[in-house]
Amino acid sequence: MDKTTFSDSELILNNDGSIYHLNLRPDQLAHTIITVGDPERVPEVSKYFDFIEHKVAKREFHTHTGTYQGKPVSVISTGIGTDNIDIVFNELDALVNIDFETRQIKENLTSLDIIRIGTTGAVQPNIPIDSFLLSQRGIGFDSLLHWYDNDIEDKEFTDALIKELKLSDDMATPYIVQCNRELAKHFQTIEMLNGTTVTNVGFYGPQSRRLRLAPSNKELKQLISNFSFNGHQITNLEMETSGIYAMAALLGHRAVSLNAVLANRATGDFSKTPNKTVDKLIQFTLDRILSI
Repeated sequence: MDKTTFSDSELILNNDGSIYHLNLRPDQLAHTIITVGDPERVPEVSKYFDFIEHKVAKREFHTHTGTYQGKPVSVISTGIGTDNIDIVFNELDALVNIDFETRQIKENLTSLDIIRIGTTGAVQPNIPIDSFLLSQRGIGFDSLLHWYDNDIEDKEFTDALIKELKLSDDMATPYIVQCNRELAKHFQTIEMLNGTTVTNVGFYGPQSRRLRLAPSNKELKQLISNFSFNGHQITNLEMETSGIYAMAALLGHRAVSLNAVLANRATGDFSKTPNKTVDKLIQFTLDRILSI
């Protein structure tokens, strides 16, 4: 058992005993957690709660904790990008697995269930706008996993990806991490597609979008849509999933990423009813959480 006592500079607590960025105390967090990117989406989830016991906000990290049909649930906004995922997941883990009084790791560790409700753009023309997609695996173009000692990534898949996508040495080496299969089973219904999700480090150039600046890899979007490994195609692009899967796996938590498909990059289409689609996914997710 690791008896390290974390210093003030490593485990940073606010004056009220809350964790530094999230501003949460351990008693303010449920063990079933929904993550969303946008802080304004937090109340769009919690409006379906029986009641909200805690409302906490700091920077882009907004949390509502309450119950849904009697089940304790927290919903927290992460902001955009895996840099924020690194903050959120380390601090969520600290809230349940580090004793803030002794500043040591607890003897008995807690595993959280973490469900992402996010939006995405499909890269295959047969994926319908306004459909739902569960990320069976996340492909990270963000480098987050490589900053931690790990043995969880799929090296064979990674090597094939680097070769086929013609990724230069100037770009971060990708990594591949799977969702938690047991948690995913609760969300695999006839309404839910399954896919392989690329997590990009940005929204424009890294996703081959061009406004005034040209992407350095002008073939990337087409190469991504054509890629296949052991029968698995890349289905969609977004900006958090790989980091969520990596951090959850490293820390011993269960995670799954659910995506509302609002854009199709292959056809150039965008949803006419994005808010309605996201709301439908929120209600679907809350109802399926009851089976966990």
